[in-house]
Amino acid sequence: MRCKPHAIALAAAAAVLSTGAIAQDAGLPTFAFSGFGTVGIVQTDTDLAEYGIAGQPKGATKTADAGVDSKLGVQGTVTFNPMFSATAQLLSKRNWESKWTPELEWGFVKAKINDTFTARVGRMGTPYFMVSDFRNVGYANTWIRPPLEVYNQVPVPTFDGADLLISHTFGDVNVNAQLYGGRSKAELPGGAVVKAKDLFGFAVTAEVGPVTLRAGHAQTKLDVDSQRLDTVLGGLRALGAAGLADEMSVDGKGASFSGIGASLDWNNVIGSVEYTWRRTEAYLADTAGWSALGGYRIGTFTPYVQYASLRQKSKTSVGSPTPSAVLNAGANALYADVGQDSTALGLRWDAYKNVAIKAQYDRVKTHDNGNGQFINPKPGFGSDAVNVFAVAVDFVW
Repeated sequence: MRCKPHAIALAAAAAVLSTGAIAQDAGLPTFAFSGFGTVGIVQTDTDLAEYGIAGQPKGATKTADAGVDSKLGVQGTVTFNPMFSATAQLLSKRNWESKWTPELEWGFVKAKINDTFTARVGRMGTPYFMVSDFRNVGYANTWIRPPLEVYNQVPVPTFDGADLLISHTFGDVNVNAQLYGGRSKAELPGGAVVKAKDLFGFAVTAEVGPVTLRAGHAQTKLDVDSQRLDTVLGGLRALGAAGLADEMSVDGKGASFSGIGASLDWNNVIGSVEYTWRRTEAYLADTAGWSALGGYRIGTFTPYVQYASLRQKSKTSVGSPTPSAVLNAGANALYADVGQDSTALGLRWDAYKNVAIKAQYDRVKTHDNGNGQFINPKPGFGSDAVNVFAVAVDFVW
């Protein structure tokens, strides 16, 4: 398998699209359907916390869990003519309520203005990361899951709005740019709702032979509806710590997210590196996350190694701002260090056409005995590194 990852991700869809060529030539709308999925199992060596992805209410412990990585997606596209088309994608995975209710991940109308400009309106994936467009398509990626140290920083996978795609070739360099704007919302465990309004940003990629370079930036205004947060803020104001409450409040506070990255697909060598940073004007931590992956194809097998790190760049506690130990604990918990480091070893086996079997081992260490990106931590967690074991089967059709 020597295709670039984005080419692999679209292979099944392209095959289906070709079947509608006759109808398109006849001037009739054409329909295309494709899909993807992952069946995965994850297990760790601790019961003091759970390993999961942002937005999930629970995860894996010493008891194996099939809900961390497993998912199923289906996508349909109707092409009305060479200019206009519409696409919808439904995705089922463990959500904030620990349910598997299918949700609209993509749903937009597209107008191909010419070979350079394309406009879309509707719901689209937030283009914050290198593999944002296909991070749910496990088959398109070497790893089992994107590194949490980078991709957990923004738990808002979609936005509602519009974008403009620009594509142009300068000699041997293919450049693709995206300008976008709109708003987004995500529901998190515990009933919290994160809203991003006045969202706008850009992403640019440049392909030069086997190398792809990427840069992106987004800005927004945040609102967070959270009973836990409201309780802490109300208590702080009642005890005379209104300044701290205003600082922690998220209502209308500015936030930004930026990233740069590069990937390599040359002969049998694959690699990628990505560096990202998040900044907010509220209690939500300022963070910097980065990851690097390297692998080598040996026939149908691809062994790989990956390192990832998430650093908190803002304060991790407020000390004891009030006489209330309970309020102090609540405020400090909101500021707690979310950083961690992980090293992963993995193996991908392209066992069949459009089917990949993967195994991955992660060793994760949180910072300063904190909780890092783990879910539902118990007293005593954080002093030791956690070993995470996972196997998965990825497929597309």
